[in-house]
Amino acid sequence: MTTLANRRCVPCRGGAPPLKGKDLDDFYRMLPEHDEWRVVNGHRIVRGYKFPDFRSALAFVNRVGELAEQQGHHPDILLAWGKVEITIWTHAVDGLTESDFILAAKIDLLER
Repeated sequence: MTTLANRRCVPCRGGAPPLKGKDLDDFYRMLPEHDEWRVVNGHRIVRGYKFPDFRSALAFVNRVGELAEQQGHHPDILLAWGKVEITIWTHAVDGLTESDFILAAKIDLLER
């Protein structure tokens, strides 16, 4: 089985049900740093990152942005002095899909 970070996000056009129950739990546990991510209301995943200053937080956001463009899957990003919060969910299904967990795993591999 390949790790989530080795997979590619797949564009979602809607119509498929969002992940629920055991399927959602299984993908969550596959995240290398799943203890750092929170599943919120079974609808989205959120993780906060801390940085020593604004410049390094911004550099991380730019790396996340490049990755998101490469994958065609875009998280919500909150940037503040010394911190970044990433929120991921699939708008087309109004919930979580495999691609959300793939993107989260790829983000966790970016240099901070």
